[in-house]
Amino acid sequence: MFDVKTAEGAFGSETLKYETGKLAGLADGAVRAQYGDTVVLVTAVVGDRKPGFDYFPLMVSYEEKMYAAGKISGGFFKREGRPSEEATLISRLIDRPIRPLFPKGTRNNIQIIATVLSVDGVHHPDMVAMNAASAALHVAGSPMVEMIGGVRIGEVDGALVVNPTEEQREQSKLDLVVAGTKEKIMMVEAGASEVTEEQMLKAFDLALVEIKKAIAIQEDLVGKVAPEKREPALAEADPDLERAVAEKARAKLLEITLNSTQEEREQKLAELTGWLKKELVPEEAAEDAKWTEGQVNDAFTKVEQEVIREGILKHEVRPDGRKLTEIRPITCEVGVLPRTHGSALFTRGQTQALSLTTLGTPGDQQIIDTMLEDTKRRYMHHYNFPPYSVGEARPVRGAGRREIGHGSLAERAIVPMLPEQDDFPYTMRVVSEILASNGSTSMASVCGSTLSLMDAGVPIKKPVSGIAMGLVTDGDTTKVLTDIQGAEDFAGDMDFKVAGTKDGITALQMDMKVWGIPLEVMTQALEQAKAARLEIMDKMLATIPEPRQDLAANAPRITTMKIDPDKIRIVIGPGGKMINEITSETGVSIDLEDDGTVMIGSSDGEASKKAMEWIKALTAEPEVGKVYDGKVTKLMPFGAFVEFMPGKEGMVHVSQIAEERVASVEDVLKVGQEVKVMVIEVDSQGRNNLSMKAAASGADPKVIADEVRQSRAPRNGGGGRERGGPPRGHHRR
Repeated sequence: MFDVKTAEGAFGSETLKYETGKLAGLADGAVRAQYGDTVVLVTAVVGDRKPGFDYFPLMVSYEEKMYAAGKISGGFFKREGRPSEEATLISRLIDRPIRPLFPKGTRNNIQIIATVLSVDGVHHPDMVAMNAASAALHVAGSPMVEMIGGVRIGEVDGALVVNPTEEQREQSKLDLVVAGTKEKIMMVEAGASEVTEEQMLKAFDLALVEIKKAIAIQEDLVGKVAPEKREPALAEADPDLERAVAEKARAKLLEITLNSTQEEREQKLAELTGWLKKELVPEEAAEDAKWTEGQVNDAFTKVEQEVIREGILKHEVRPDGRKLTEIRPITCEVGVLPRTHGSALFTRGQTQALSLTTLGTPGDQQIIDTMLEDTKRRYMHHYNFPPYSVGEARPVRGAGRREIGHGSLAERAIVPMLPEQDDFPYTMRVVSEILASNGSTSMASVCGSTLSLMDAGVPIKKPVSGIAMGLVTDGDTTKVLTDIQGAEDFAGDMDFKVAGTKDGITALQMDMKVWGIPLEVMTQALEQAKAARLEIMDKMLATIPEPRQDLAANAPRITTMKIDPDKIRIVIGPGGKMINEITSETGVSIDLEDDGTVMIGSSDGEASKKAMEWIKALTAEPEVGKVYDGKVTKLMPFGAFVEFMPGKEGMVHVSQIAEERVASVEDVLKVGQEVKVMVIEVDSQGRNNLSMKAAASGADPKVIADEVRQSRAPRNGGGGRERGGPPRGHHRR
């Protein structure tokens, strides 16, 4: 019934296994991939050209399934809903190296769905899904030009590790994902703890070795299937229009590119475009014109990109007149808003990011329900890209894949430099509002966020800066560009973002538009990026050289104290009654850790002090010889019970109520009466014995305790207790 084909091979520390022909038979390509006990099904459907699309409509979806880990979602809706941030990021991770490997102008409607069927908690499914996606596309006979392999590299105890386990990733100094063809790198994504450029290049070397192994397994599988290769559905081009635009505008475009500043360039391009439309689409004959203004715009953009590339490759002149390694003008400001806990405005050329920091208590951490485990984030970076930032008017919707991806990159760059939670127990949220975008807003977010955190008084270990590198190549000549702007991004062949401190890299992201780059070009890009990062860092530190010593006046203050972990239940109280009473009465927030750490958050110092004293009283141990203010809670013939600490009672024996003899307890005391008592003894059973008489006289508690024991001693010489004396175990702690 099934024509099953399989292939497997060593990949890292495990065997990567592929199977096709059994599952999802109506998809054009379906590959079941297994690595350890992690299993992912990846399907590929290759459709025809989608009408009305002027871009490649490739869709990649990574589907997390809670059943894969034997879990039921902790949310109200138990069915999987919208993709998590991690699922969105992995979808992007798969898409980015695959998209450039289709012929330029491809318009086939292609969809890839990676469904996680089983996850073992040891091997993450993302690299399994990426490799299987390439296999599924080739099993489907898609017009994808080459196969890609993807691998994760970690660094544990100074040694590089291929496809580290989840446990190893927690210890790793490096979390690097590399995707590429057999010879060239297509995509890089990394978070690191100040890894040097030399260490990073060694990791790239190892990654390329493993990528070849991953591709060899795919080739084995696809060779057994022997699919028929489909021709791509390409975008319709009008060579006559492109030729007409080039004849009329190319020389003028080159002159503008070689001899204009950024401001002059924009004005001259607008004038040239207007003139060209009048030439090719005359107003008096617009209805009968051969081309529309939109078609002229598209052709003009294509010629403009060719001219930009020519200027860089032949003349080493960039569209705004900069040198290849030159950074645009930078300005930095901090404290730009009065009520935020931290704020910074970072401007580089026409790119501008406003970064705002908010400090919260540990209870503000984000709880994330994942397939593997529930986790918490104490640092969140949110990136917003409104339409006005690029001069457009369009609907404003929630965060899309771009916003999630750029925010995640900036977050990865900053996290290694955050203070440890024990030293700075705050939850931190940074929002980067992109006010203007003309190249590398994510790296502007990194720089702005560093400044904003320092302005908020967050004691970061070291400041972090970032830069975006570009590339233009014609196969023979290659030029690496520092600080690319929008036009160079669109016309160029690479977008390579590097963030880090003065001592090493904390985040990388690289995407290619051509079929990969060799390692020596990566080396040059990293060297240029380091010089640029340090130059930007100098400008940032000239604005604010170190984190502020004090938090903003309206930021919460967190007071930390330690209690016996066994007494956490006392602070919480039955059904949370006690902790709710404390927070309601004082207005503070209270977070309790399993190790007995108590964190009290409030912008009111007196409120924090009151809450702390309350908790101290709840959890304190009675001190023998200390006098307490107490309240009578119960009367007995042999004495009275008095609550002398929150939740703690002791007994005042009738002989210890007053100096004179007390015939009846009810004659002297009543329930609710406030009295002063001294703890004279905590007996072997943990019972608290109190004395009003000693509290008044300041007598030696040991002497008084002996007196009480003597007064309770049986008069008949037997071993029983005094008639009417307190029963055993009567004290409530």
